[in-house]
Amino acid sequence: MNNVATDLRKTDSALECPQIPEDNVNSPYSIEALMNQTRKLARDYRQAMGKPLAVSNELAIYDAARLLGLDIVDDFDGGYDAVGRDAERKAQRYQIKARAIFDESKSGQRIGQVKMDKEWDAVLLIIMDDNYEPREIFEASRDVIKQALDEAGDSKRAKRGAMSVAKFKKIGNRVWAADEGTSD
Repeated sequence: MNNVATDLRKTDSALECPQIPEDNVNSPYSIEALMNQTRKLARDYRQAMGKPLAVSNELAIYDAARLLGLDIVDDFDGGYDAVGRDAERKAQRYQIKARAIFDESKSGQRIGQVKMDKEWDAVLLIIMDDNYEPREIFEASRDVIKQALDEAGDSKRAKRGAMSVAKFKKIGNRVWAADEGTSD
């Protein structure tokens, strides 16, 4: 796969992002089977070792593509992980962030750094349960995130593009929930 995403706003050329290939679910090496095994391994690792295995973002990228009709890009250095394929999200470039919530009572959970110095259109936050299964997906545009970080002022976290899960949920829109499917 050597496809590169093309910014459709700057050119008339077609979008050339790799799509998740058709899966043979019966194969132990299908993408879906591998992701399910990864979820189980991550859960078992956390139970055995007492700390999470760093795979939630890879799972989140897969889940976002599968659930929202996105194409995963090969070159993650571009500042975004996926590009919209369906009419509603066509050519939108997304950074994808993940957060597995193991204890709902703990406050102050944070998302990974938003790369404000890169080109992208929106950020998707995939909230996962303790089995690394997606529960909710929130979306916030670049402008909304920039405004929230600017309002945070000169804090070191804001300068790094860091934000709490609660803040992201507040400024973003929930676009998918496990118990509802796609929402707007």
